[in-house]
Amino acid sequence: MEKFTRLEGVAAPLRIINVDTDMVIPKQYLKTVKRTGLGKGLFSERRYKDDGSENPDFVLNKPAYRKAKILVAGDNFGCGSSREHAPWSLEDYGFRCIIAPSFADIFYNNCFKNGMLPVQIPEEQVEQIFQRVRQTPGYELTVDLVDQTIKSDDGLRLRFEVDGFRRHCLLNGLDDIGLTLQYEEKISEFEKRT
Repeated sequence: MEKFTRLEGVAAPLRIINVDTDMVIPKQYLKTVKRTGLGKGLFSERRYKDDGSENPDFVLNKPAYRKAKILVAGDNFGCGSSREHAPWSLEDYGFRCIIAPSFADIFYNNCFKNGMLPVQIPEEQVEQIFQRVRQTPGYELTVDLVDQTIKSDDGLRLRFEVDGFRRHCLLNGLDDIGLTLQYEEKISEFEKRT
């Protein structure tokens, strides 16, 4: 898993509450167990018209947000079914961080397990970011997991908290397999004894 220490990038505003995992990646894209190629299906029911052409009104189709790395969303992001394809599709598209007032538990956990940072901050602070993004399309943020801050060149500075264990795993690029492999020598010793 790729380490997450500091991320600088454009913040895309998705001012919608209760974004469920079916909206993130609709069911027709769940036929694969590969983590790649799912970015094309991200928010597809909103990104594309019925004829397959892009919906110019959807935020990710606007020139300022095509290369966004940070998604700023409304309350209860990732609710609905527990599909791991949701963080896979977000990451495949290019997002490494999602900022929202709250997340559904399973989605929140899946983000960490897949190298993505979900940042939960109060609604008033998310609103500050939405306002700045609206005033400056292509607005950039720096999300620093080391000092647990969100900053921008115009003076925005917000703090967030991440559980120590999850923070350690992201900073060191450790998924469940990586954590287990840290004990490979002890596991081998145990297997020899049994």
